[in-house]
Amino acid sequence: MMIETDILIIGAGPCGLFAVFEAGLLKLRCHLIDSLPQPGGQLTEIYPKKPIYDIPGYPTVLAGELVEKLMEQIEPFKPGFTLGERAETIEKMEDGRFKLTSNKGTVHVAPVIASAGGLGCFEPRKPPIGNIGEFEDKGVEYIIKDPEFYRDKNVVIAGGGDSALDWTIFLADVASEVTLVHRRSSFRGALDSVEKVMELNEAGKIRLITEAQVVGLEGNGKLESVVIKHKKVGEMKKGTQHFVPLFGLAPKLGPIAEWGLNITKNAIEVDTLDYSTNVPGIYAIGDINTYPGKLKLILCGFHEGTLMVQSAFKHIYPDKKLSFKYTTVQGVNGFE
Repeated sequence: MMIETDILIIGAGPCGLFAVFEAGLLKLRCHLIDSLPQPGGQLTEIYPKKPIYDIPGYPTVLAGELVEKLMEQIEPFKPGFTLGERAETIEKMEDGRFKLTSNKGTVHVAPVIASAGGLGCFEPRKPPIGNIGEFEDKGVEYIIKDPEFYRDKNVVIAGGGDSALDWTIFLADVASEVTLVHRRSSFRGALDSVEKVMELNEAGKIRLITEAQVVGLEGNGKLESVVIKHKKVGEMKKGTQHFVPLFGLAPKLGPIAEWGLNITKNAIEVDTLDYSTNVPGIYAIGDINTYPGKLKLILCGFHEGTLMVQSAFKHIYPDKKLSFKYTTVQGVNGFE
């Protein structure tokens, strides 16, 4: 099977989906390939019920809801999807287009490839607890998909970044008891979230234990308690039904690393003029790219995708004049 399109987007996360909209305004067809079985990337797979606060126009929006809105936004442009397949090999054809083959043999052909693969292939960073594997899916979870799973339960969260802070705040009104354990007294997350956690702790709605780490897990067939080692107090045992270590994801580029792209620390180097890579016709947007001043925000990925498709148009149609028009004047249907 061969699929032909104008822009082949690797990764159907929020940045890839929004790029479809921007490409559609220029009458460019898009096809997306993703190893996950549904669009949305990490937003759908890892935290669909997590609130996001920095999307313009939305004081707060659930990750899954944002994906639904993005899918609704791109529906007029009829993008294609190859889901549950990983981008495997890439080669340049005689006519200048790229041929990308998935791990299941599906062939995709396009003059432009945009990698929007987020962190690439990823897996959660696990704390160094010897028997943690025994309790996985038996009280130990590395991601929170549905907060209702923790309704009226006793939960211990470990971590000091945005994810640990956000879920501590959210679950304070869901779980019967929430304990946040962090090895330092300072946090890496947003200051507003840190302040909310401190306020919840002072109000007795959560328990905050800093300068401490979870070093042991105990239970018979399922998790019953965790062992916390405090810097000053020493070891203490805390009864709990769930332990959620949120230490981020370990990124792995996978086959993309073999495509001849300039890579630094598991991220693809790009030119901020148009987010092009060192290979003409291949771009990278979202968390998978790197450049001076890079911020890993969905908002920034939207901006990168917008500039990328402008450059992609010129790459595909070097002799055509690109006329920029505002959607407030032209509307969306006028671009179809």
